[in-house]
Amino acid sequence: MLWSPSGARTQALQDGPLNASGAIEAAFSPRVASSPQQLAEENDALLIALPGYGHKTVLDALAPHIREGQHVIISSHASLGAVYLTQLLAARGINAPVTAWGTTVVTGRRQEGANVQVNTIRARVDLCTVPETRADCALAVCKRLFGDRFQPRDGLLAISLSNLNPQNHLGIALGNITRMERGETWSQGQNVTPKVGRLLEQLDLERLAIAEALGLSVRTIFEHFHLSFHVPVASISEMNQQMHAQGNGGTGPATADSRYVTEDVPYGLQLTAVLGRLVARPATLHEAGIQIFSAMYGRDFARENDILNALELDRFGLEDLQQAARTGLLRGTPEPVT
Repeated sequence: MLWSPSGARTQALQDGPLNASGAIEAAFSPRVASSPQQLAEENDALLIALPGYGHKTVLDALAPHIREGQHVIISSHASLGAVYLTQLLAARGINAPVTAWGTTVVTGRRQEGANVQVNTIRARVDLCTVPETRADCALAVCKRLFGDRFQPRDGLLAISLSNLNPQNHLGIALGNITRMERGETWSQGQNVTPKVGRLLEQLDLERLAIAEALGLSVRTIFEHFHLSFHVPVASISEMNQQMHAQGNGGTGPATADSRYVTEDVPYGLQLTAVLGRLVARPATLHEAGIQIFSAMYGRDFARENDILNALELDRFGLEDLQQAARTGLLRGTPEPVT
């Protein structure tokens, strides 16, 4: 069953099935929920699958209806949304496992009408669950729904630092912004040229340094492309050229109003920048990317993250954040009665 807050995304399903092509060739006829209450009441597991800038609105709408023990999966996790949701549930006395994915199971792009192009199915997806005491059960649910492709990671901070999309999309969008503005059709893999690829590698080093300072194990950008797109390990540019040659390099955004910027800058890069400052490993390239895109778009992307704003992280220290990454609760939030 699908629910769209505006209803616009499910309107096309009234005229026929949902058709997938590419890595998945199939037609589906999902039910459509008229409200978040119906979605929560009629399903055992809930999958949050929309851009990060829509997460808070959807979590606020679903939280009053999620029941004890109901599984919630965030695909993919953005800016401590699992903490935000767990605290909403705790206020109701509800204990429900919230599982955060480091990325999506598939990559693809919506086409006209009820059609989607699936570019690839990922071999491995990082995940964790809060509270961590429900991790084994939640992992079993994910495997049952999507197959044996999940790699448990050590808490939400590891998952947050396992999401490479924001850093990768920063370099790709920065190097191809005029193509996006002009609405061109262009190969994303082919246009990760040597200089763009080198930028992605340097961005990755900043993320890895933050993870190391936190004592966390996360995959490298080379492992990410190898496991996601099934190409041999080489330079990032060379791996993307191989993806393009195989036909799964994907097409880049044909608009500047793309989630590569409007989602990934405030909801991905901003959290990495915050963590870098907390552990004295400043992510200078990430910070520069936020400022450059803010200048390009005439917006203050650093202030647009409504989840981080609601959590008021500046009131908490690193130890509080590390605890919340395992329990889903920031200090001072009452735990639900069991």
